[in-house]
Amino acid sequence: MITIVSGLPRSGTSLAMQMLAAGGMPVLTDGLRAADVNNPRGYYEWEQIKRLPQEPGCIAEAEGKAVKVISSLLSSLPADFEYRLLFLLRPIEGIVPSQAAMISNLGTQGPALSASAMTAALAAHRNQVLSWLDQQAHLSALRMDYLELLANPVASALKIARFLGLPLDTEAMAHQADPSLRHH
Repeated sequence: MITIVSGLPRSGTSLAMQMLAAGGMPVLTDGLRAADVNNPRGYYEWEQIKRLPQEPGCIAEAEGKAVKVISSLLSSLPADFEYRLLFLLRPIEGIVPSQAAMISNLGTQGPALSASAMTAALAAHRNQVLSWLDQQAHLSALRMDYLELLANPVASALKIARFLGLPLDTEAMAHQADPSLRHH
């Protein structure tokens, strides 16, 4: 079993990874992307996962663990593993300004799209990914609302533990949800 955490950028995937780690689940990270003003508790990423399309077998390192996979790479998951996938959903109207602020804070450039064009592109991508998820026999997906997770962390932690079928420390998981860290 491999646990995947995914969603659009700035949708709460780092929070979900923090919750899983606090709950006692091993997480596959490499610490290369350090915590910063955009994610003061860290990103919980594994750089190798970016090679998934070229090296699908790399996912084997995540057996028995949780790993974050960006939504555009989900279709590269090899079908010969069993996955439990937490897909974080956040209103796109909150993602766009949060992503823009993060790009600005990092001093980098994002795509040259207007906010409305970016909103439309993200909505189309999310719909495509969710449709794809519904057609996959080798994975079970739990859609988690980011705002609900922040508002009701105890219930959300219980829902995650039930979905994964693991005896996670849901109290410790719930303590990771800090609404003051919500950007935009």
